[in-house]
Amino acid sequence: MLKNRKRSECIYLKINPNVSFQYARHTQYFFLFNKAVKMSHVSSMDFYERPELSLGSYEFIATMDYCKNNKPPNPPAYIFMIDVSYNNIKSGLVKLICDELKTLLEKLPREEGVESSVIKVGFVTYNKILHFYNVKSALAQPQMMVVSDTAEMFVPLLDGFLVNYQDSRAVIYNLLDQIPDMFADTNESETVFAPVIQAGVEAFKAAECSGKLFIFHSSMPTAEAPGKLKNRDDKKLVNTEKEKTLFQPQKGVYEQLSKDCVAQGCCVDLFLFPSQYVDMATMADVPSHTGGSVYKYNNFQVETDGEHFLRDLRKDVQKSIGFDAIMRVRTSTGFRATDFFGAIYMNNTTDIEMAAVDCDKAVTVEFKHDDTLNEETGAFMQCAVLYTTISGQRRLRIHNLSLNCSSQLSELYKSCETDSLINFFAKSAYRAILNQPLKNVKDILVNQTAHMLACYRKNCASPSAASQLILPDAMKVFPVYMNSLMKTAPLVGSTELSTDDRAHQRLSVMAMGVEDTQLLLYPRLIPLHNLDVSSEALPAPVRCSEERLADSGMFLLENGHSMFLWLGQASPPDLVQNIFNLPSLAHLQGHMPALPELDNPVSKKVRSIISSLLEKRPNSMKLQIVRQRDKPEMLFRQFLVEDKGLHGGASYMDFLCYVHREIRQLLT
Repeated sequence: MLKNRKRSECIYLKINPNVSFQYARHTQYFFLFNKAVKMSHVSSMDFYERPELSLGSYEFIATMDYCKNNKPPNPPAYIFMIDVSYNNIKSGLVKLICDELKTLLEKLPREEGVESSVIKVGFVTYNKILHFYNVKSALAQPQMMVVSDTAEMFVPLLDGFLVNYQDSRAVIYNLLDQIPDMFADTNESETVFAPVIQAGVEAFKAAECSGKLFIFHSSMPTAEAPGKLKNRDDKKLVNTEKEKTLFQPQKGVYEQLSKDCVAQGCCVDLFLFPSQYVDMATMADVPSHTGGSVYKYNNFQVETDGEHFLRDLRKDVQKSIGFDAIMRVRTSTGFRATDFFGAIYMNNTTDIEMAAVDCDKAVTVEFKHDDTLNEETGAFMQCAVLYTTISGQRRLRIHNLSLNCSSQLSELYKSCETDSLINFFAKSAYRAILNQPLKNVKDILVNQTAHMLACYRKNCASPSAASQLILPDAMKVFPVYMNSLMKTAPLVGSTELSTDDRAHQRLSVMAMGVEDTQLLLYPRLIPLHNLDVSSEALPAPVRCSEERLADSGMFLLENGHSMFLWLGQASPPDLVQNIFNLPSLAHLQGHMPALPELDNPVSKKVRSIISSLLEKRPNSMKLQIVRQRDKPEMLFRQFLVEDKGLHGGASYMDFLCYVHREIRQLLT
């Protein structure tokens, strides 16, 4: 904000820095321009060329002061670390990964307008010991170097481990061809895990770069090494004071690893293929603090799950991403940022550190209103992120936001962002279950819901009968989202639910954006039996309740993580023929990973809808085909969130009645 021609005031820090005449000239004109004052002596001003003067969001190339050791950063690297223990070899997973990497490495992310990626790549295989590969372009064949002492992890080679893919393509092809055969006769079933991450950190340190580890792992690390885990899955703890321990990661080695990874800008993405309990809460701890992702494929089979996994891998490798990021949120007087939720690491109360930040992650910020806000000037907030691009350039990205302030509660409720609210409540509840019993957390959620709605009824709504439930227009769907949240796996105390699945969902939600939590908590239920094949539009979703299903209908349900095609028992034979090329549903057998490609308008339209949804979502979704009244339908029904929960939890109408009673008690 300009005070005079040479002095300005920062709305965040309330300081008055000196401003050069040239810069002040532009800000003065910009200020007057916005006040609709015409200045005849200023004919051409370049403030529109200065993003900080004319845009709310902009980026700067950072100076050396913002680079480690005052040197420009090197481009990041990707290391692919493949578990070659017995199960992964016999299932065909290792061969599937190696075959896919031959084509996927051609599509490494690159800056717009650049011909090829500058990201370097490296390869490690492991079971109880680690194998590093020299893939230097000058070699005719790759060379393996083994590290068996996992207690003191180091990288046995520097030159030839991290290479440019284009330069070393032939050697890398040979390696990827050889790996499945190299371990074809293995009987080793024990694995290490923490030393694998440590090896990646050491490699990035040696290369003086940031980067990402892609770890493909299948079992709990039980080999004698740092980070060895023991089975602590105890269903007796469910619905007790100690249930929270099931979500808490084991301390020590992994806690230090998270710190080391963030310091080096080492992001960890974990692809898990478990057939039993693996202690997800601990194994996913490093990814969840380094801006990473965790993908989980239970009882993986190449035939039915292969394409599902490969879709995730392709998106993960190719997505837009920045590394070695640090973020700070500033505000004007009257309120301040007090808490942060995401796949982040915090060493203090203000700096949000992320080894990487990608296009699918979000950080949720809680603000506390602790002083008077000025209705005339409004409230200002700024989010600044310092990060390294995929080409190795240090940049500073700034987002500035100006918000109106009001002393009228009715204005606050009118402007309420329900989707953002539910994202915040989900993340705060999922963090709270690390320290509090589930019942306490759910009671707090209900209490907060009732208090918000009671406050509106008391201060904003027109007088009406006490028996009438009054909801703000902007919050009409808030109770259905809140009820759905309380029926999610992490908040339902049921021994029938997998502890690892519950921990996985808890950690996934912590990094989700608003749109993703909205979809997770209220899935889309799309009728497909009356398709207009000539229309480009997606059929309108219906309410997520059994009441909306029809015996003669076909519905697609998706929530960003799961996808079902539900078929009513009276589905018309011509519909079944068009979709499956079968005379009736009775002929539909076993698992079908994808719909058959048939040359008719209905088949093309349905497959197009499914493809567009898979493309749009951050995660791949495995299509599960469910016939009405078959046993697998029970899994589908737990996603009908307006109905009573299969593992506990009220229907939407019952919850609404309960909240209404709570509101009436608060108002009496």
